Amino acid sequence: MTIKVLVAYATKNWSTAEIARTITEVLRNEGLEPEMRLVSEVGDVQAYDAVVLGSPLYAGRWHKDARRFVRRSAQPLAKRPVWLFSSGPLDASAGERDIPPVPAVRRALIRLDAKGHITFGGCLREGAKGRVARMILKSGKGGDYRDFGQIAAWAQRIGATLLGQVAVGPGER
Repeated sequence: MTIKVLVAYATKNWSTAEIARTITEVLRNEGLEPEMRLVSEVGDVQAYDAVVLGSPLYAGRWHKDARRFVRRSAQPLAKRPVWLFSSGPLDASAGERDIPPVPAVRRALIRLDAKGHITFGGCLREGAKGRVARMILKSGKGGDYRDFGQIAAWAQRIGATLLGQVAVGPGER
């Protein structure tokens, strides 16, 4: 039996899309059938057996498209395994310790009975959109803090869990 997994994401400057792409590739290598989509392009989640949903953090909040997706799809999402991820800290903190979800994501975890959440390091490069992003870059605080090994390991745990091969990892249930 093929397990179809939606890897849905919101993004502004495409760095969260690169995280979603890594998750998609790992899940495919694990033997699942993932489909990567912008949350704004997802219609009905009924066709999927599981969902991985991610968003960048802006001023301590998920991207508005991700928040809308959770509100719009809460009932069908709550009927399948869901994992959430955030990307955001522009420092090494996400690789050093477990960063708890921001309040709205914590509420989504409960509302969706999600299996887990993780915060990955963020990425802000020259040419990023938005006044605040430009100010951060001008102050010299941009950079790429994503750990693709950490991202791949998290996705492998999801794949193994969906295939019934292992227990869940830290921050998951």
